[in-house]
Amino acid sequence: MNTVFGTGKLPRELRWPIVTIGFFDGVHLGHQKVIGRAIRWAKEKGGESVVITFNRHPKSFLTNRPHSSITSLEHRLVLLERMGIDLAVVLEFDHKLAEMSTEDFVRQIISGWLASKGMVLGFDCSFGKGRRGDTHFIRKLGEKYGFDVRSCLPVKIDGEIVSSTLIRQKIISGDLIGAEKMLGRPVSVLGTVVRCVGRGSNLGYPTANLDLHHEVKPPDGVYASKVKLNNIEYYALTNIGNRPTFEGQQETAESDGSCIEVHILDFNDEIYGEVLEVQFLSRLRDEKKFESAEALKAQIKNDTTELSKIMSKKALTN
Repeated sequence: MNTVFGTGKLPRELRWPIVTIGFFDGVHLGHQKVIGRAIRWAKEKGGESVVITFNRHPKSFLTNRPHSSITSLEHRLVLLERMGIDLAVVLEFDHKLAEMSTEDFVRQIISGWLASKGMVLGFDCSFGKGRRGDTHFIRKLGEKYGFDVRSCLPVKIDGEIVSSTLIRQKIISGDLIGAEKMLGRPVSVLGTVVRCVGRGSNLGYPTANLDLHHEVKPPDGVYASKVKLNNIEYYALTNIGNRPTFEGQQETAESDGSCIEVHILDFNDEIYGEVLEVQFLSRLRDEKKFESAEALKAQIKNDTTELSKIMSKKALTN
C-alpha cells in the first residue's frame, strides 16, 4: 500500500481509482464492508482502491479537545494495508478543510486531483462543511463531475448497528467479546516500547512497557494476548494497571495513571523503540497487590500456565 500525506504528488498515475472516505476508527466490520466494496470494484476495472482518511478526528479539531480512538492513525494504516488497499491518502484536518464545502472537496480532490471514476460511501457518511455531503448529494455531484457512486447498508451484530462509538464503549467497559464481534478481530492496541526500570526482568519475567498511541484500552487487569512485532506473532501476558505491588515506584504511565506491560513468552530480545500491536484474547484476572515480589512471581507463573492452556486450545481448533 502506498500512503500519501496531503494532496502532493501521487506515487503513479491512477488508471481507474475507486475512492472511499472516512475517519474509519477501528476499521470495524461496517468499515470493512465499505472498503471491501471499493477494493472489489477497483479490481473489476483494473484500477486502484483509494481510502481518504484524516490525521485526527474532526471532533477533536472542532471541539479543541483530545479524542481517544480505537485505532491511532498509524494503527489504521496498518489495518488498511492488511485489507489490500492500494493507496491511502491522509489529509490534515485543519481550519481550511473544515471550512471547505462538499462540492469544492469533490471538485478539487475527488474529481480533480484523484480523477476518481467511482466512490463508495457508508450508510451514514457525510462530509464537507456542515456535513452536507451525504449519499444523495454526492450522487448529484457524481453526475456533474463524471463518477459513479455506490453506497452500503449498515452492518448489524446482535441487533445493534456496528459503530465506532459503540465499540469504544464496549472496550472501556470490558466487553471484549462484544467489541471483537463488531471489529471482526480481537480488540488490540498499538504502542511503542519504552524504557523502564526493568523490574520484570529482575523477577524472571521481562516485560515490554508500552506508550500507547492515544488509543482506548480495556479495564485494568491481566490478559492473555498475542503481540505482533515485525509481522511475527507471539503469545504474551499483558498487564494493564497501576502496579500496586510496587506502589509509588512507577516510572512510566498513561495519562490516566495506568501502565501497560507485556511479557512475551520465550522472548528476551531488546526491542526498545519498536512498535507492538497487542491483541487481547481473554481476561485472566483482576490486578491485585501482592505481599511480596516472590508472591507476585508465583502468580505470574500461574498466569503463564493459564496462557499455555489457551494456546493449546487454539492450536487444537486451528
